[in-house]
Amino acid sequence: MIMAAKLDERVHEAPIPMNNINMDLLSQVGLTNLLNSLGADRETGCKHGIFFKDGQRKVDYILAFTYKKSGSRTPNKKNHHNNSVHNLHSPKDDHHLPGGGGDLEAMEAEPKMDYHEDDKRFRREEYEGNLIETGLELERDEETKLHGVGFVKIHAPWNVLCREAEFMKLKMPTKKVYQINQTQGLMQKLSSFIHKISEPIQPKVAGLRPQTVKHLSYPFSREKQHLFDMSDKESFFDSKTRSSIVYEILKRTTCTKAKYSMGITSLLANGVYSAAYPLHDGDYDSEAEANDRKLLSDEWASYSAFYKYQPIDLVRKYFGEKIGLYFAWLGVYTQMLIPASVVGIIVFLYGCATVDENIPSMEMCDTRYNITMCPLCDRTCNYWKMSSACGTARASHLFDNPATVFFSVFMALWAASFMEHWKRRQMRLNYRWDLTGFEEEEGMVKDHPRAEYEAKVLQKSLKKEYRSKEKQQHVPEDNPNKWKQRVKTAMAGVKLTEKEKLTWRDRFPAYLTNVVGIIFMIGVTFAIVFGVIMYRISTAAALAMSSNPNTRANVRVTVTATAVIINLVVILILDEVYGAIARWLTQIEVPKTDKTFEERLIFKAFLLKFVNAYTPIFYVAFFKGRIVGRPGDYYYIFQSFRMEECAPGGCLMELCIQLSIIMLGKQLIQNNLFEIGIPKMKKLIRYLKSKRQSYKDHEEHLKKKQRYEEDYDLEPFAGLTPEYMEMIIQFGFVTLFVASFPLAPLFALLNNIIEIRLDAKKFITELRRPVAVRAKDIGIWYNIIRGVGKLAVIINAFVISFTSDFIPRLVYLYMYSPDGTMHGFVNHTLSYFNVSDFKLGTEPSQPVDLGYKVEMCRYKDYREAPWSLNKYDINKDYWAVLAARLAFVIVFQNLVMFMSDFVDWIIPDIPKDISEQIHREKVLMVEVFLKEEQGKLQMLETWKEHERKKGENCNSQSPGLSRSQRGSSSSMYSHRVDV
Repeated sequence: MIMAAKLDERVHEAPIPMNNINMDLLSQVGLTNLLNSLGADRETGCKHGIFFKDGQRKVDYILAFTYKKSGSRTPNKKNHHNNSVHNLHSPKDDHHLPGGGGDLEAMEAEPKMDYHEDDKRFRREEYEGNLIETGLELERDEETKLHGVGFVKIHAPWNVLCREAEFMKLKMPTKKVYQINQTQGLMQKLSSFIHKISEPIQPKVAGLRPQTVKHLSYPFSREKQHLFDMSDKESFFDSKTRSSIVYEILKRTTCTKAKYSMGITSLLANGVYSAAYPLHDGDYDSEAEANDRKLLSDEWASYSAFYKYQPIDLVRKYFGEKIGLYFAWLGVYTQMLIPASVVGIIVFLYGCATVDENIPSMEMCDTRYNITMCPLCDRTCNYWKMSSACGTARASHLFDNPATVFFSVFMALWAASFMEHWKRRQMRLNYRWDLTGFEEEEGMVKDHPRAEYEAKVLQKSLKKEYRSKEKQQHVPEDNPNKWKQRVKTAMAGVKLTEKEKLTWRDRFPAYLTNVVGIIFMIGVTFAIVFGVIMYRISTAAALAMSSNPNTRANVRVTVTATAVIINLVVILILDEVYGAIARWLTQIEVPKTDKTFEERLIFKAFLLKFVNAYTPIFYVAFFKGRIVGRPGDYYYIFQSFRMEECAPGGCLMELCIQLSIIMLGKQLIQNNLFEIGIPKMKKLIRYLKSKRQSYKDHEEHLKKKQRYEEDYDLEPFAGLTPEYMEMIIQFGFVTLFVASFPLAPLFALLNNIIEIRLDAKKFITELRRPVAVRAKDIGIWYNIIRGVGKLAVIINAFVISFTSDFIPRLVYLYMYSPDGTMHGFVNHTLSYFNVSDFKLGTEPSQPVDLGYKVEMCRYKDYREAPWSLNKYDINKDYWAVLAARLAFVIVFQNLVMFMSDFVDWIIPDIPKDISEQIHREKVLMVEVFLKEEQGKLQMLETWKEHERKKGENCNSQSPGLSRSQRGSSSSMYSHRVDV
């Protein structure tokens, strides 16, 4: 290895053309490889693509590219003799710049290639040469089963891993091991009892038992390698760490032939490479091969393991901390839904048990009251009996009862408890995964600017340079000089991002586009909701004119159900559209780092999807039936469509229907069917396409696919934003309108039990292995969840106060009831209207449809009677109820907020035992370094004492030592001390 490195250095110092390389050496190397390939089966030797052809070096990363096989040169024809040529010389030696004589001769001798393909090949050759200069080892494989797809296998040797681990401040285990403090007494017995009971629901993976000892971790340093536990160098850097190290190198390695400094992200975007990904450990369905992927498939991604805990440590080991934290959060959220579901079921059962004792609904169903209601629409609608709405009134009581108020308070406290529980769980994972102090390390390691940002900065600097050149008159340069100057400018692309920055003036057009675009999208959502309202009004009027009595009797149910289904379809479509628009709006902003890009994307996508999902629900909860008017003076849209009213039992039942259908529809269709169906469909299309191409080459078809070829067929990982987004929207359904739908936590729990295994199966079987990303928390999602929890308190206060009849019932019970009961409540909430006061053309076309002539009809409102002086004006009962509603909102909101903050304050964010262990780790680390320094000083003192005694012996034996000899001895001593 050392000789190869020295040879490489010599070649770099004096570039040798490919034509002058000793052909005997190449033929010997090629013959050796040929004999090796004949001696052992290729597919067995490299273990199905997980290792290089030598069977020793492990593949840490894969770069895939497409090329044309027919009518063009082979992309790596010059290096086709042997893949190990990369180790003997730099690609720059045989890849001349455009205009070189060698390339022209080669191009004349070989068939002409497409310009774009040629340009991509040049970029790949330079980029791979730069990767070799960083110390990575590459191996090409173009003889693949996939038609027209080549692969570059990347291996990071030990010295590169150590260097990059030090740059990235990776915490690695040291030799120092310490005992973890265990609970004593009653708590120890309780924890062991709980562990014994929960053993059947624990996954069968190693390392699940509580740890008693732990390795002390410290950021890796090459100078202090002796401190780290390197008993097994092969497993010291695991596969996820190796791939993340290689990915960091790929991101910062530049390609100047692209006219600006660029990393792997830009090369992928420009089609130079078609894919870049780390490999999965092996097959997940193989019986003979044991690996982490198969273990996760059996114990985590299986629907038969739905009742078991997740092996979070193994998920983190395989996918990294960021994905591990997502599944840990999802597990905690699902676990916390269990008590919420139980309480929600109890509240629902309470409503079912008391429905026959509810006096208002009994009065509405009693035909003896013979209450005639005013028409629900002009001309086509007739008078109707209140008893016909008996079913709606009884169903409303299931969700509109005193227990729902208690459930709203409970869910507000539940949300606060969930956040605190997650923070404590997160701290335990940080301690277990050695992420304590990660923020400080993250600040020390500077984030790489995104390739798009670098390109924008370079474009800005080139514009400045061009303007300055226009001002100065100079002689124009010839073409080669211009090209060289452009290359020099491009090579300084990384430094340009430090000198030049994008100011708010550069981003102002993008910011303006963002604001206008978001406002326009929100306006589109409102317009669609308005269109659905128009559909409801017009459909209700059309169905009321039907000759079928059953159709007329079920107008409200039909209109509500069809309108909700339309809303659901529109929400599903706009969700996909808004996701793409949010990404485009974020891209034109050109954020500097990936972290900033992700946060801005999340904010825009959440804002648009939140408005899209909840606008129809907000309309039913707070606007429907509020802006109606009264008989004889209704409000109209476009002077022809009358605003729709709530049912006599209120709008809460309709809100419950709307909420349940949209929530269940989104979960079943979008979250489950889309997640299963779309990846399966894409995988099938890719498989059929590759199969059709492979049949053209029978030899390729007979080959067994390598690991990297199988992973290439998988769907690329698109980030965790869609996964978090669907769960946050669901969290909103569970908390925001829980007063109207107590069964929402139950349906969310059932969905999440499937969702965990569905996501796990997708990550294991359908997606390429993501690059492991270190993360200490769930990021901006925590603030979004916290904001939704605070908003839920306010919304539930308004739902209870204004949407339900809870406050009017309390006001009637304590202010107007003659006997202290709810008897007479329905009559109290209805006002009288004289049918002679209808405007011309608005009265019913069949006034005697009920069998008698109607003189007075009733409508739900607090207004004066027609025989009073101020007829049809709002009466004092209305103001009393309104005052009580506003008072309830203020009291409820402040009381629940105070209780939530109290729960937040009383539960510490960091568990006491974890804070003690973190403090103990710091003390132990200081002790380790003190001992090391003391050991060094002791060795130095021993050596000095030995030198002193040696000097005394020398003086006693030869007293006539010359001064020069003494000086050389003292200089040697000082030199050794310095070393």
